[in-house]
Amino acid sequence: MRKGHKYIFVVGGVMSGVGKGVASSSIGRLLEEKGSIVNLMKVDPYLNVDAGTMNPTEHGEVFVLDSGLETDQDMGNYERFLNRSLGPENYMTSGMVYKAVIDRERNLGYRGKCVEAIPHVRDEIAERIVRAAEASHSTVSVIEIGGTVGDFQNAMFIEAARYLKLQHPDDVLFVMVAYLPVPKSIGEMKTRPAQHAMQMLNSYGVQADILIGRSELPLDDKRKEKLGISCNMHPEAVISAPDVDSIYDVPLNFEKDGLGKLLLKLLNIPEKDGDETPKEWKALAARAHNGSRTVDIAVVGKYFDTGDFVLSDAYLSVIEAIKFSCFAQGLKPKVSWLNSKDFQTGTTPLSELKKYSGVIVPGGFGETGIDGKLKVIEYVRKEKIPYFGLCYGMQLMVVEYARNVAGLAGAHTTEIDADTKHPVIAVMESQKKILKEGHYGGTMRLGAYPCVLTEGTVAFDAYSSSENYKLETKNSKLISERHRHRYEVNPKYIPQIEKAGLVFSGRSPDGVLMEIAELPKSEHPFFLGTQFHPEFLARPLNPHPIFDEFIRAAAAYKK
Repeated sequence: MRKGHKYIFVVGGVMSGVGKGVASSSIGRLLEEKGSIVNLMKVDPYLNVDAGTMNPTEHGEVFVLDSGLETDQDMGNYERFLNRSLGPENYMTSGMVYKAVIDRERNLGYRGKCVEAIPHVRDEIAERIVRAAEASHSTVSVIEIGGTVGDFQNAMFIEAARYLKLQHPDDVLFVMVAYLPVPKSIGEMKTRPAQHAMQMLNSYGVQADILIGRSELPLDDKRKEKLGISCNMHPEAVISAPDVDSIYDVPLNFEKDGLGKLLLKLLNIPEKDGDETPKEWKALAARAHNGSRTVDIAVVGKYFDTGDFVLSDAYLSVIEAIKFSCFAQGLKPKVSWLNSKDFQTGTTPLSELKKYSGVIVPGGFGETGIDGKLKVIEYVRKEKIPYFGLCYGMQLMVVEYARNVAGLAGAHTTEIDADTKHPVIAVMESQKKILKEGHYGGTMRLGAYPCVLTEGTVAFDAYSSSENYKLETKNSKLISERHRHRYEVNPKYIPQIEKAGLVFSGRSPDGVLMEIAELPKSEHPFFLGTQFHPEFLARPLNPHPIFDEFIRAAAAYKK
C-alpha cells in the first residue's frame, strides 16, 4: 500500500438501488475539484467473472471499457463524472477473486498451504484494491462495495476493507449510504432502518465515518442529530441526499451540505484555494433544468419487462447520452420507452411514431421483438423521422434496407435465421469456432477499436466539427469507439447494398468491417447506425458528436 494514499469505502444500507454509484461518483467529482487525483472502483459481489453474461432486465446495462472488460453500469457513471476513461483494474467481482485464488492454488502458488477465505481470499481483494490505486497514479481511491450491508455475498469485501483500515487507520474512511423512508400513512421521515443498517455494519467490526441519508426529502437538523447520536458520529457527518431531478445536481447538493470539506478534514488533506464548486459543473446542472423546448425521443427496445415495472437501466448510457446532447443545445429531453413487441403484435400502431422527434433502436441480442423493430425502422425511413441505430439497431437497419430497397427478399441476420437466403448480417470466421465450443463469456468483439471515416458523410461532418471529440490526429479520419457484439455486416453483400443507396461511412482500417451506415442528408434528415456503442463515450461535459447530430436533426424535425 503506497504511503499516504487515501481509501474511501462506500457501502449501502437498508435496500439495494439506494444510490451508492451516484454517491461514489459525486464524491470522486468533489475531491477532484478540490485538487485530489481520484480513482473510482466498483466491487460486485456476484460470482460472475464479469458482467457480460448478466441479464440486463435484472442487473441493468452492461458497460464496456476501452480494454473490452464488461462491467456494471456504475463504471459508466464513474467515467461520466470524472470525465475520463478508467482501466480494467477498477472493476472486481467475487468471480474474479475466487477464480484468481483457485487458479493460483492449482498452480501451487500457495506452496502447499491450506487455502482459506481468511487470509487468502481477503488478501486477494485487498491486493486488487491497492493495485488499482497504483495503476491509476491517484491520491484517493473511492471503492463502492455492491449490495447491502447484511448480505452474505459482500461480507468478504467489507472484511478486506476492515483489514486495510486496521493496517492504515489514518488513511481509510467508511461512508454508509442508507435509505430513510417517509411512509405516506405516517408523514414522517423514519431513521430506524438506517440505524439498524449502521448497527449491522458495526457487527462486521466497522464504524462508518460518514452517513449519507437517501430519502425523498432533505434531512432536517433533528434527524441529523438523532442519527449522529445513535450511529456514534457528529451530526455534521450526516449528509442529506434528497431525491433530485438530475443526478448531476448531487455533487452540488453534497457540497452545500459540507461533504467536500468534511472528507478533506477526515482524510487530513489540505484544502486548495479558490472556488470550491466547479463553474463548469454548475453550468451543466443549470442546463439540465433550463431547456428552452422539449425534444421527444422514442427508444424502441425489449429490455423493459420486469414484472409490472419498467427497467430503463438496461439502456442507461443511451439515456444519459441523449441528455448530454440536449443539455448542450439548450433543449429538454423527454425519453419514452416503446416495447418493440407491441409494434410486432400491432398493439401499438406505427403511426404513433409521428409523435416523436426521433427514434432510437439500441443494442440487444436475440429474436424477441425483432419483427417489431424492423417495422419501426422501415416506417421511420419512409416517413423521414430521424433514426439512430446502435449496434443491433444498425444491423437491423441494414437488414431492413437490404429487404425493402436492395431487393434481397428474406434478408436477415444469421443470429435469428441461420438458413436465411441472404445473410446480410453474419458471424465472422473468427467467431464461429468460439461459438461451436460454447465459449460465450468475454469472447465478443469488445472494447475500443479504430474506425476510418469517409469524407463528405454525415458521420465525418459530425466528428470533424465537434469540439468535444478529438480525432486521433489533426485532420485525421481515424476515430476510436467501443464495441460489444459478435455479428457483422457480411462483406459479400456490401457492393449490392451500397449500390441501392446505403452508405457505409465508417470502416475498420483494413476495410473489412462496416462500422457506420447512413443515408445521405439529401435522402433523409438523419438515418444512421453505428456498429459500435457511442453512448459509452458520451460524457456530461463532452457530449458525443453523433448523438449531437441526431438531437440536432430531431429538434429540426420537431420544429
